[in-house]
Amino acid sequence: MHCVVVGGGLAGLASAVWLSEAGQRVTLLERRGSLGGRTISMPLAVVDDVPDNGQHVFASGYTDLMRYLDSVRTRRHVEFPGHMTIRMPGGATRKSAFGGLSGLRAALGDLPGVTGLDRLRTARAQAKLIRQAFRQPEWLDKVTADEWFRRIGMPASARKALWDGIVIGLTGDKTEISSAKVPADLLVTGARRALATRTPISIGFPTVDLDTLFIAGAEKRFADAGVDVRHRAVVSSIDVADARVTGVTLSDGQKVEADAVICAVPVWNVKGLLDRVPGHEKIYEAVENLTPVPIVSVNLYLDRPIGMTDWGEILYGGEGVLEQVWDRQRMHGREPRDNWFYSTTVSAAYELIGKSNAEITDIQMDMLRRYYPSAADAQVVHSHVVRMPKSTFAQRPGTAGIRPDQRTAIDNLALAGDWTRTDWTTTMEGACQSAARAVEVILEYARTRSRA
Repeated sequence: MHCVVVGGGLAGLASAVWLSEAGQRVTLLERRGSLGGRTISMPLAVVDDVPDNGQHVFASGYTDLMRYLDSVRTRRHVEFPGHMTIRMPGGATRKSAFGGLSGLRAALGDLPGVTGLDRLRTARAQAKLIRQAFRQPEWLDKVTADEWFRRIGMPASARKALWDGIVIGLTGDKTEISSAKVPADLLVTGARRALATRTPISIGFPTVDLDTLFIAGAEKRFADAGVDVRHRAVVSSIDVADARVTGVTLSDGQKVEADAVICAVPVWNVKGLLDRVPGHEKIYEAVENLTPVPIVSVNLYLDRPIGMTDWGEILYGGEGVLEQVWDRQRMHGREPRDNWFYSTTVSAAYELIGKSNAEITDIQMDMLRRYYPSAADAQVVHSHVVRMPKSTFAQRPGTAGIRPDQRTAIDNLALAGDWTRTDWTTTMEGACQSAARAVEVILEYARTRSRA
């Protein structure tokens, strides 16, 4: 079959790779001049470096993402050290892991900054949280994560040390905005994946830039498989006749005929494309309810090291200002040459995203000096601020089940993207899982078609 994939982000790349692996003829249409979507590198000639549009990390349960990396032959570029470090104001650190003695201590309420009776309260609250995540009360999607923590008695110190950060890390949004059901579902997914694979939950990172990790290998596979990749191809509609997709129409009026289509565009670009698809109203309802959440990242090139002890460090109490710091040269196995390169991440950066580059850089440096004594006299050689106003989406209370399935009312049309229904929220794994399910829908149609 001739299959058209609309959108060249991670979900579209995985869809095109796996369709071509299955022997289908594929055309990939991307509206921009390059592939990758929200997983891209951004070369900086001024410092002769290739930083990313924000640090991307991996969870050990990311099976579909790893399948994609296997397909494009870059899985060797991901490492799982099994730990991260929590850094306190003033410079004290504590290594953190989900398993072993560190995990047991955390389960018993022994968290950074949690003392006295709060440890017992934390242990009790965490036990309630896990129980309610696996046996969810009917009200869970009616309250925010903030309200959930209050109901189970999670101490403020434990929230500051761990749980507010976990919610932001899992959902990309603040506890007072995100539905409690979202982090609960993700905790269950992570635990079940860990049990199924018999591997402890851990966090990993790429040892190369994102273009090398996600795009270069895919482009080679496309060249070998004869995939037709078209850039600056803006799709204005997906065409339907007699309850079948017949192809797509581009904004310049050109039509691209197809036997099947996977629509893999971001949630905020889907409206208008599916007007001719039966049931598109429910899909558009999801678009209205999945509102964008901003992330701000800063690539900081400094004149000296700041004294990081680990590849990645979580700043205690840094939510909304500076949450994580990454030692990119250590992660990529490079010795510093003219500078020391650190990447910072702020999720749900509602207050930060409207500030100027200089203001954001000053805020980040002020925070680094609070947490890293060695950064007291550090000077910025170059600062590269990355604003992503639509990096992820918020799932507010009452939106459970709103995300559409990959299968549509039309047999030869499937949806892909992290905003469709997966076991995850806005993650690289969610994007790849959606692609795997969308490809299966199309291959099922191909098998039916061949038997007809």
